[in-house]
Amino acid sequence: GGRVRSDIVDGFILDRGFQILLRAYPELDRQFDIDALDLRSFDPGALVRVGEKLALLGDPLRKPTTLPSSVLSPVGSLFDKLRLLKDRIRLGRTDTPQLLRQPDTSTREGLAARGYSDAMIDRFFRPFVGGIQLDPTLSTSNRMFDVVLQQLFRADAVVPAKGMGELPAQLAAHLPADTIHLNTPVIAVGAGSVTTGRGTVTATDVIVAVEGPAAAELLGLPPVDSNPATCVWFAADTPPITEPLLVLDGEGPARNIAIMSNVSPAYAPAGKALIGGACPGVLDPDAEPAVRAQLRDIWGAQVDRWVHLRTDAIPHGQPSQPPSFPPKQRTALGDGLHVCGDHRDTSSIQGALYSGRRCAETILAG
Repeated sequence: GGRVRSDIVDGFILDRGFQILLRAYPELDRQFDIDALDLRSFDPGALVRVGEKLALLGDPLRKPTTLPSSVLSPVGSLFDKLRLLKDRIRLGRTDTPQLLRQPDTSTREGLAARGYSDAMIDRFFRPFVGGIQLDPTLSTSNRMFDVVLQQLFRADAVVPAKGMGELPAQLAAHLPADTIHLNTPVIAVGAGSVTTGRGTVTATDVIVAVEGPAAAELLGLPPVDSNPATCVWFAADTPPITEPLLVLDGEGPARNIAIMSNVSPAYAPAGKALIGGACPGVLDPDAEPAVRAQLRDIWGAQVDRWVHLRTDAIPHGQPSQPPSFPPKQRTALGDGLHVCGDHRDTSSIQGALYSGRRCAETILAG
């Protein structure tokens, strides 16, 4: 894979940065053998850091047992929770294309306009949705925020049991042998040709399916701005919590904290736990000391015994999608040249898959 990939480090499965999959993405069922992925779910809702404590903000409609704790949770006011229910009803009645056509503003402005308190925005939305969009400033398109929230309301956040790298591996398995050439940098792309260090390959159609900055460089397209991401991975003998819940900390530096072995035991060797501290919107290969100090504040001295496995610092985690970004951009550039990726659609795995399918269907239609 490109950005969606996994590595084995000391028996642990480390995704390249903290990644999740929204089960409601329509392209998943269309393009994957879902049973073979063996998807494992996070519990709906999250543990949110409020002062020195973690407070549960659950999803009572999907997990009714969380109703009392969610109503009493100090994460936001009762009015905030009623607004969240109102948003759930609104998004449940609206189809995704309609959401992408609505007037746009920033996510932060959209939340404020709907009456959410600053505490709810900073404690919950900033780390939760900002973590998915790699934008803790919440300056991303409010349209895109609505699409993400809609998918979260519809179904669980999941990962394949053996890591996110199972997604590209399954797609690649459908290709004939010897059709994937690794470690072969592309020097130039032209009408009907691809030039590498090994020579030039000719074809009727050429598809450039790479991340936005590389596509812009190869094809002379407008530059694609990037949202970076950093994730610090730790190994522990015991998990700090036992539930498969995402932990949110609006103060950071790690705004999303996931005990991946609680979600899928295969992420860690038997008797071990895997913890990831994700810092969306940050590019810092030296983030480990600050993240460890933050986690020590939450879970105490046990964090000092955790083993640092790796830090992923990713310059281009996702393309930036500011207000009024154009979704569903054309994939056919003319003269047999085509381009696809999340930068041509919505900034998500769904956007990348849908863009790729649109590109293929255009070529097959002649």
